[in-house]
Amino acid sequence: MLELRHVSFSVPDENGTKNTKEILKDINLVIDEQKFVVITGPNGGGKSTLAKLIAGIEKPTSGQIFFNGQDITDWDITKRAQNGIGYAFQQPVRFKGITVMDLLCLAAGNKKLDKCVVCQYLSEVGLCAENYINREVDASLSGGELKRIEIATIVARKNTELALFDEPEAGIDLWSFHKLIKVFERMHDQKQSILIISHQERILNIADEIVLIADGTVRKVGTKEEVLPELMDVVGNCKFYKEEV
Repeated sequence: MLELRHVSFSVPDENGTKNTKEILKDINLVIDEQKFVVITGPNGGGKSTLAKLIAGIEKPTSGQIFFNGQDITDWDITKRAQNGIGYAFQQPVRFKGITVMDLLCLAAGNKKLDKCVVCQYLSEVGLCAENYINREVDASLSGGELKRIEIATIVARKNTELALFDEPEAGIDLWSFHKLIKVFERMHDQKQSILIISHQERILNIADEIVLIADGTVRKVGTKEEVLPELMDVVGNCKFYKEEV
């Protein structure tokens, strides 16, 4: 389904010189169809950058990205979304003047949704629909509320073949996090491909496969049992796993 071939990404050096800083180095990775994959690793290792490359927010300095056998390296985020890659930002975007109902209708293909259907999407991510359906997606909403609404848009987008989430647990309460786990499990049961950037233990526990990224490289790919020893070696202690949300 998704394949990265020799993908690297560099940015200009912060010192103002002509030198560059390499964030990702020769990444080779395959995400199979209908798999639940978690990308994990220490902060600063390149996880979110990798997510942005897959979503089309950033373009690789070198290498290629393929989706369903097609080279999408030069596609922007809009074209990738139209072709089945859904992305939930680590810091969700605010849309002044657009209601939650409007946003979910747009996500569903710019079609009018029944209020009951919208309520279902919102309740799945732990929001009381009556309190949110007519609210604007603006600064009046907290970061956690925006995160849950954005995840609801991924659920509403019926053409999504690969759902990509960047640290979905950030900024939400424990009860809502349990609801999100159920959303991910339900998506997996429906044979949807899921790729999550996270180091939350309960998300790692339900993954089919874990990809360990550190220092801009893929250090290990496998099950939790296979990756855990390498993961502990990288981070130094078991406190790397988050027990609280």
